[in-house]
Amino acid sequence: MLLDDLRKDNMQAMKDRDHLRKNAISLCISKVQLVLTEKRGKGEELTDADVLQVLQKLIKEIDEEAIAFKNASRLEKYEELLKQKEILSKYLPKMLDEAEIREIINGLADKSMPSIMKHFKTNYQGKCDMSLVNKIARDL
Repeated sequence: MLLDDLRKDNMQAMKDRDHLRKNAISLCISKVQLVLTEKRGKGEELTDADVLQVLQKLIKEIDEEAIAFKNASRLEKYEELLKQKEILSKYLPKMLDEAEIREIINGLADKSMPSIMKHFKTNYQGKCDMSLVNKIARDL
C-alpha cells in the first residue's frame, strides 16, 4: 500500500538525516492520517486512491505556496518547495497524456459528457487530470 511506502521512505529519510525529504513525506503522512481517522469514523477502509488524492491536493497546495514565495522574492523557500514537490511527485502514478485520453474516449460506446466523466472518475482516478478530460470531451 502507498501509505506503507511513505512510512518506510520517511524512516529511511530520518536515518539518512535528509530533513527536506523527511519533512515533505511527514507532511503527507499527517494529512493521510487525518483522512484515515475520518474514514475509520465512518467504518470505511483507507485505499490507495485516497492516499493519491491527498498527495495530489498537497502538491497543488505546494504549487500555490511556491508561487506566493516567488512573488515575495523569497527564492530560497521557493526552491525548497519545488524540491518537496519533486519528492512527493515520485509517489504519483504516470498520468495519462492527451492522446491516451482521446483514445479511451473514442473507445467508449456512450460519448455523452456525464458518461465520459463518470468513466474516468471510476477507472482512472488519480491517473489523469479531470480538467483535461473535460476539455478533450468538449472538443469531440
